[in-house]
Parts: sequence; C-alpha cells; structure tokens
Amino acid sequence: TGRLSSTEPNIQNIPIRTEVGKIIRSVFVPSTKDGMLVSADYSQIELRILAEMANCQTMINDFNNGLDLHASTAAKINNVPYSEVTKEMRRMAKAVNFGIVYGMSDWGLSETLHILPIDAAIFIEKYFAIYPEIKVFLDSLVKDAISLGYSKTMYGRRRYIPELASTNHALKKFGERTSMNAPIQGTAADVIKMAMVKVQNKFDELALESKIVAQVHDELVIDATINEIETVKKILKEEMESVVNLKVKLDVDVELGSTWDLK
Repeated sequence: TGRLSSTEPNIQNIPIRTEVGKIIRSVFVPSTKDGMLVSADYSQIELRILAEMANCQTMINDFNNGLDLHASTAAKINNVPYSEVTKEMRRMAKAVNFGIVYGMSDWGLSETLHILPIDAAIFIEKYFAIYPEIKVFLDSLVKDAISLGYSKTMYGRRRYIPELASTNHALKKFGERTSMNAPIQGTAADVIKMAMVKVQNKFDELALESKIVAQVHDELVIDATINEIETVKKILKEEMESVVNLKVKLDVDVELGSTWDLK
C-alpha cells in the first residue's frame, strides 16, 4: 500500500503497549543534550480518508464536529443518545469501523467480538444502513479493481492485484479485501509522505537543527533540539493538518519525551 518499511532496526514493528515494547522504545533517545523526541500522529487518518473518498457526509460531519467516531457510530447503531454509549457499545462499533476498512466479513467480525456470525451480519447491515455511501464505495473499489487489475489511491498511485483473477477462492477473496483496503491505506501513506516533504521544507526554510528521524505508519518522529521544541511542535501541527485540502479535517496529536516511550 506504499507504507514505508525499515530493517535493522524494524521500527515499524516495535510494539507500543507491551512492557517489552516500552523497554525497546526507551532506548531510542535524542541526539543532543536536553533535546526531546517529538512525535506527531495522525488521528484515525484511514477512517477520515474513507469518509472523504466515499463522500460519507454523516461521517465527515462527525469528524469535523470533533466527535468520537466510534461512540457516534455506536449511538447510531444502538439507537441511543451519544451520552449514553457504554464502553462495550463503543468497543463493538470500533471493531466494525476498523474492520470495514479491511473488508472484514461477518465471520471475521464474529471472531473479533466473540459473537454469533448472524449477530455480526446484523451489526454490519445496520452499519451500512447508517453509512450507505461506504457500502457503495467499497463495492465500487472491488468492481473497478477486477476490471482494471489494480487499485488506485486518491492521488493515482496503483497497486496491482493479480489475485483478483485467481480461480482459488481464498486468493480471490484476499484480492477483494486488498482492493478495498489498498486505496484507503495507500492514500494515508501518500498523505504522510507529502507531509514529510512539507515539514522538511519548513525546517530548511527556518534553518532548524531538528530533524525527521522516523516515519512509522501515521506518525512522524522528530529529533528536536531543546531551543526548537515549541517551533517543531507548531510546524508539525500546522503542516501535517493542512497538507491536503479535504472535506474532512485532519487531526494531529503531538507528544514529546526524553525517549521514544511516549505512551
């Protein structure tokens, strides 16, 4: 899908929430005395891209009004006020929101949520009733990819999917899921690369000593000198959120720490 990868070390695959991950992340430190690592992370960028590409106005409005999309989805599916959404309702809605991006089936959702496949099917049906544009969009992605032999990001970058022409049922299904996911995840990858260029250009323009040291999926990591930290935070927020002109707002969370163990 165009995401960057790395080896020695494979920084894309270092866990965040486990104790081992925290220990590993704590060995990544700034290169200057009193400097900080500044991390800027796009919030739910793939779901925002999905809302944009599908032109799903309900989802776009929720994002632009600063609502928690998972809670808002849960409220709509369960037909309860936003303020009455329980943790369990939100958890189930979150699984569907992210699962939809990966072409999750009834069976896949039932496995994730430990519910019956029939209940998962009803859940997905309700989801598409709330966001009908998403269903139309995902179906069109599969149809176009079968016709062309490849999927495209919003900016025209292709991913060829030969599995779509396979006579093997499992491979063909993999191809269909890929044709749904690749344009969304690929567009997010395009956006963060454009953001890297804008951030670097700003650093050069201001002759900053701070530098981009890593890009992990939706996150940029900056090795910032002590006297440039506030400037770096401001540049990251402004440049990353304004990098492309979309109907849906991009939102960037900025954190900093003396090691990469920021969580």
